[in-house]
Amino acid sequence: MLDIYCGSNALKTIQERGFNQELFTNFLGASGGPKWFTLFGLDKYLFGDFFKGRTTELNLIGSSAGAFRAAALCQNDPVEAIKRLAYTYANTAYSEKPTPKEISTNAVEIVDHLFSSNGTSEVINNKVFKAHFLVAKCNGLTAFDNKFAQGAGLLNSMLLNKLDRKLLAKQYQRYIFKSPTSSLSIDDPYRFSNVYQNFTEENIKSALLASGSIPMVMSGIKNIAGSKNGTYRDGGIIDYHFDFSLTKTSNNTKLNEHEGLSENQGLTLYPHFISIPKAGWFDKNSNRKVLASSYDNTVLLAPSKEFVESLPFNKIPDRTDFTKMDAKTRIKYWLEVIEQTDKLAECFHEFVEKQDNARVKAFQP
Repeated sequence: MLDIYCGSNALKTIQERGFNQELFTNFLGASGGPKWFTLFGLDKYLFGDFFKGRTTELNLIGSSAGAFRAAALCQNDPVEAIKRLAYTYANTAYSEKPTPKEISTNAVEIVDHLFSSNGTSEVINNKVFKAHFLVAKCNGLTAFDNKFAQGAGLLNSMLLNKLDRKLLAKQYQRYIFKSPTSSLSIDDPYRFSNVYQNFTEENIKSALLASGSIPMVMSGIKNIAGSKNGTYRDGGIIDYHFDFSLTKTSNNTKLNEHEGLSENQGLTLYPHFISIPKAGWFDKNSNRKVLASSYDNTVLLAPSKEFVESLPFNKIPDRTDFTKMDAKTRIKYWLEVIEQTDKLAECFHEFVEKQDNARVKAFQP
């Protein structure tokens, strides 16, 4: 039910040292809206069991839905927080033709419920599980909420991306809103400009909202506290499923004596809803592949084809369900998927217990 893929260095490391949580220094969460429901059981298990009691730093990096997951999983009770997020989002209902304002207002309510009474402080001050929200700062026409102007800007983005992904840097700048004690650095082969912005009580909710503010669907987030004035949108525009490497900016490389790994060379755990990631939002329907080098140190967990076919409607949830199904049917379907995902957690637990490396596949973009 669960497929396990490893980049070249990750595969070698696991074959030599076994599969254990100390190997990992990073955790990725991709964009994809309700597609992440397929990972709900894994998230509960990973942060309720696999990483439980961890004392060394784990960086959680997410865009859009992945950022929302990071915001939940870096709270003091990650399992309860991820449950709040999943069930609140799954039960969301809109009017027949919702406006960007209605959808954005609902997102504010989800964020408030996710953080509850003290969640923002818990995320900001967590010294072990360190959250990072990826956000795209928009330039030119993409910064406008007017649909005609924004649509023209997005069309230009599609054309630029088709020519060369690097050209998107003309329209978007990557902002990384992060734990104040994080020294994580994104090594991007496409050379997007990176701005690292520490979380504060004044910006963390706005940063999370921005990371999930889908173009044309939601209003952009304006002038986030402590950041340059402008319009901030969905981090998936640049980083839909990711095509970069992660390093540490600190020169003080510490050695994990138990495993013999430097923090700079730790592995990345990436639960993902598909086995073939796409770099950016404009690559969703393209043939462009991510670079194998970006996944050298990554272990990717993905639901198998058989598991997906066992779900209601033989597919994973997605945003089109809002328009293709009535609210009652969609909510029932989404809740059934959420419950089914405990099976993936059971598969992962069995894999770790048995150290069954025969199940591991080489990652191929």
